[in-house]
Amino acid sequence: MFKKLKQRSLQKLTDKNLKNRDLSEINAPLKTLGFLVEEAQFQDLEVLYDFSETLGLQRKDVRVFTFLEVKKKTPSLRQNQVNNKDFTWKGEIHNQNAEEFLAIPFDALIGYYKGRNEFLDLMVAKSRAKFKIGVSESDFRLYDMIIDIDLEKTDAFKNELKKYLQVLNKI
Repeated sequence: MFKKLKQRSLQKLTDKNLKNRDLSEINAPLKTLGFLVEEAQFQDLEVLYDFSETLGLQRKDVRVFTFLEVKKKTPSLRQNQVNNKDFTWKGEIHNQNAEEFLAIPFDALIGYYKGRNEFLDLMVAKSRAKFKIGVSESDFRLYDMIIDIDLEKTDAFKNELKKYLQVLNKI
């Protein structure tokens, strides 16, 4: 019962954040890039930092934040991680690192996960990113652009992303 209540609250907050989104700087050039990743689908996070070279950014301008459904029992040094226990039944996020990540006004935010994930969808909707990019099978309302490609094909995704960002005059 609480799981359904939590999902409903997450969906309501996502819808509310979508309505309040500021689109005034959607055409800003790319200087900072953020990734929201579901660790169950993609673990090689170092590859995502390599996107900076392809897109003409410095490594420090790329940030990766991950979601893990259930927190591992082994301690982790990774600070940029959130799990389902960090979300209250009202859909509020109780993770300081996640709040800081969402407050950064990225020029582009990439939701690097396939399908729907209530927790990550809420984070994408709450993000102050100017331009949001998703992958196939995502909720189209969340993103300004969706690239239909397999997550494991990072080189193909990188090339497609660069091509579209050049067409949009972001790089």
